[in-house]
Amino acid sequence: MFFIYCQLHFLLYLCIRRNHIILTRNMYTLLFLSGGTGSRMQNSVPKQYMLLAGKPVIMHILERVDQINSISDVVIVCAKEYESSISLMLDQYGVHVPVRFAPAGATRQESVRNGLALVTNDDVIVHEAARPFVKIEDFERLIAVKERNAMLGYSIPFSVLKGHEYVEGLLDRSSLVNVQLPQKFQTSLLREVHEKAAADGSEFTEDAAMVYKYHPEVPIKICEGMPYNVKLTTRIDMLAGEQIYDDIFRRRK
Repeated sequence: MFFIYCQLHFLLYLCIRRNHIILTRNMYTLLFLSGGTGSRMQNSVPKQYMLLAGKPVIMHILERVDQINSISDVVIVCAKEYESSISLMLDQYGVHVPVRFAPAGATRQESVRNGLALVTNDDVIVHEAARPFVKIEDFERLIAVKERNAMLGYSIPFSVLKGHEYVEGLLDRSSLVNVQLPQKFQTSLLREVHEKAAADGSEFTEDAAMVYKYHPEVPIKICEGMPYNVKLTTRIDMLAGEQIYDDIFRRRK
């Protein structure tokens, strides 16, 4: 009898501890950008809906995010006409994380701002469908750092110069970083800087730079990025992507 009592007491302790972890862990909304038109891909279908390893590009990340407990929901920013297709894909691939849709903007920056309007968690992760090679453990590394504002960044392995038609100056690549996604931010901070950028007409191609511009005093942690975390932009990228997927997700299993 005493043994049974001890077992029940231990199980109760585990339940309380597990619930405490769930309640105290930071929860994130994934703001997932899927509004690209595929103009540089020169294809009638945007790249995020083309097939990579036999699966729509957009679904690679959504399937992995569905397995990350710290991500409670997803806001997909896309053109209105693709919402029903994405919903069908979610059912087809068994993705159960709650999803809402926000309208794509004329620019990436406007799309992020539109998506932020639907974010309810205090912390948000920004990612894009055109980067389908990010692993579950890459997301979890970003989530695990203590700083609330953090990004993936990869060292630049090639020589760089400043210039257009002619060389105009030198750049020290050791002081530069290749900006990668995902990135995470305090939601209220990211909303604030987007409002400021909209008000003064500033344009940014990613969000860490925007946060730094308006709040240089806020630390943004740079987590080590990955050489395989490439963005699919051109037809050549899609061909290379098949090889990357084969090497990273098939051969290394």
